[in-house]
Amino acid sequence: MKCVRVEAFGGPDVLRVEEVKGLAPDSRQVLIDVRAIGVNPVDTYIRSGLYPVKPNLPYTPGFDAAGFVKAIGRGVKNAKINERVYVFGSVTGTYAQEVVCLDSQIYPLPKNISFEQGASLGIPYTAAYCALWGKARPKAGETVLIHGASGGVGIACIQFAKKYGLKIIGTVGTDKARDLLGQLGARDVVNHHSSDFFDNIMKITRGEGVDIIMEMRADLNLDQDLRLLKKRGRIVVVGCRGSVTINPREAMSRDAMIIGMSVMNVPAAGLRRIHSVIQEGLMSGGLRPVVGKCLPLADAALAHKVILEPGACGKIILLP
Repeated sequence: MKCVRVEAFGGPDVLRVEEVKGLAPDSRQVLIDVRAIGVNPVDTYIRSGLYPVKPNLPYTPGFDAAGFVKAIGRGVKNAKINERVYVFGSVTGTYAQEVVCLDSQIYPLPKNISFEQGASLGIPYTAAYCALWGKARPKAGETVLIHGASGGVGIACIQFAKKYGLKIIGTVGTDKARDLLGQLGARDVVNHHSSDFFDNIMKITRGEGVDIIMEMRADLNLDQDLRLLKKRGRIVVVGCRGSVTINPREAMSRDAMIIGMSVMNVPAAGLRRIHSVIQEGLMSGGLRPVVGKCLPLADAALAHKVILEPGACGKIILLP
């Protein structure tokens, strides 16, 4: 089978497709015939060697995928051969034609959801649920500002926010992304490149500011985020690519909370609860991943470049 291997940490060019021996599941493991693979920013951080927790080299990247159950190990009770599933986490890495997962790392994929959409679920929808519900704890009618709202996590945040009855403001960088957010039901959309970005949000909120901010680039926005908050507002840091300087007085004067989160910290029992909510939303139609671009597995290096560029408009998927 073909898979992407990383022999040394570095730039996107270290991602190389190799032909390797097929996989087989052990006890409590499942072998998946992969049909689509989700690419996430964290994949690039790990590949670069900058992520705090590093895999042993060589390794195959990736956490998210979707496909058919091909084989099951002894003791597996929650999977059947040829069942459609999506994957969040694995034993062998998802950038491959086959992947071995623990039986706790697979979830049924409804028939009304494509494999490409299924591969968009793992990290983005887990992160969105944890950030919005697990950390921000919204109340119906509150206003949430979602930075980078046209990316995988941002789209998931919009869909969960609608489910909770929140007022949504999304930030984007292109007209295409603005149109997408309008289709998804964002109440207001602001271009984060505009010079009057701050004033526009304050105008939308009638000078009151927002209750919650979903922050995908804390290194760019965190200081300004504090000035956009109402009293007792909450900022959940979902993503960051560097350090940032803030004025703590802006947090103090508002009794504001800055909350960090990582999907890697969610315990197994919590993941099961989260993905039961996700599956319910998929079945009801309230949750629908948006696929922006599909690339062949051989273009994994290109995918790692594109995902860090501005102007995201849906999820980037690799096809094996």
